[in-house]
Amino acid sequence: MKWLVHNFRYKLLALVVALLMWGVSHSTSSVERGFDIPVALTGVPENLVVTTRSSDMVNVRVRGSRAALRSLPVGSLEYAVDLSGAKPGVTEREVDVASLDLPRSTQIVSRSPSSLDFTLERRGTKAVKVRADLEGQPAAGFTIAEVEVVPASVRISGARSEVLRLNEVMTETIDVTGLDGDLTRTVRPSLRGRNLWVESGVEITVRVRVAAREEETG
Repeated sequence: MKWLVHNFRYKLLALVVALLMWGVSHSTSSVERGFDIPVALTGVPENLVVTTRSSDMVNVRVRGSRAALRSLPVGSLEYAVDLSGAKPGVTEREVDVASLDLPRSTQIVSRSPSSLDFTLERRGTKAVKVRADLEGQPAAGFTIAEVEVVPASVRISGARSEVLRLNEVMTETIDVTGLDGDLTRTVRPSLRGRNLWVESGVEITVRVRVAAREEETG
């Protein structure tokens, strides 16, 4: 009986040692994992606007221990591209991931794409009229008598080709369904162009005045 107990202890010890060795081997053995890292632009000339880019992400494949890969600060990593000195047109930048701040115990084995293309256009600016975007119909017996927009115009900046095509800018949609009294709303411009923005981030006040509809007489 003592022999069986003694033998069981040795078997249990051997099992524990085997599990420890398995855990150590799996925590130190090299594995590979891919990560998508966002592209961050720096040094864009003030007179230019980036209108298109071939990719918003760079995928890197990293080799290292499981513990090292788990500790990678993936959420805070960015791949910086310096566009200083770029000219209007297409600019190509080779992807060099050596600048990424990764633990010494890891190694980058591949990256995709190998280069990034950026299209830049001259910046334009223009003052355009603001028009309120109203949706719906007032309550029965009422009609919209007046719509006032303050300020009446805003200055738009962005890609020159898009700015030149713009004659007015709409506000965010204001629902007037069932309206039976005057309404005042503070809204923002709604820019449908991909490369346009309002200078100084101005807010717009829209005042909608309703009036009782006059009864028609036969």
